[in-house]
Amino acid sequence: MTIQIKICGIRDEAAMDAAAEAGATHIGLVHYEPSPRHVTLDQAAKLRMRAPSSLEVVLLLVNQQPKETATAIDTVKPDIVQFHGLEAPQWLQALRPHVPCRLWKALGLSSADTLERAKAYEGGADMLLFDAPAKKLPGGNGVTFDHSLLAGYDGAIPYGLAGGLDPDNVAQAIRDTDAVLVDTSSGTESEPGVKDLDKIRAFCKAARAA
Repeated sequence: MTIQIKICGIRDEAAMDAAAEAGATHIGLVHYEPSPRHVTLDQAAKLRMRAPSSLEVVLLLVNQQPKETATAIDTVKPDIVQFHGLEAPQWLQALRPHVPCRLWKALGLSSADTLERAKAYEGGADMLLFDAPAKKLPGGNGVTFDHSLLAGYDGAIPYGLAGGLDPDNVAQAIRDTDAVLVDTSSGTESEPGVKDLDKIRAFCKAARAA
């Protein structure tokens, strides 16, 4: 299986182009004002239109109301919406038949209880994204978690891996888990919200080599 690679927190065309050229499969556009990676819906829509066909565009939303969610999807037209807040399984299950995109759900993983709760998203989420537990921000904090916890996952939904991944540790993370996708944000930055093109290239190279 070829690992999928998501570079999250893209804010400009140069970073998007670097991700595409390096072999990434997905880019993430963060629409969440407290984040240093925040883009407006208009900015996200322009990047989405500019994205090459080799990249799937993921729009990240946090605890948005139904009307705001519908507006975001209609404006940006992403391939995937990633919910990174406290969205309940019932919310994704109710939304899924009415949107023209796939739905992902990020979950902070700290214990086996999270893996059990993750099963409730069956029928709503097309993929789970296991991340480090939320801190000041729900994600993008550059913090890893104990990947051995994932050995207990027996759910039907495929999962991706996030949380503190960078060019130095992504290969081992892939070898240690059954993740179908790896997701990096702060691990490919020179400072919060500023992508480092060399780190994007190095991350993709390390992930593909694993």
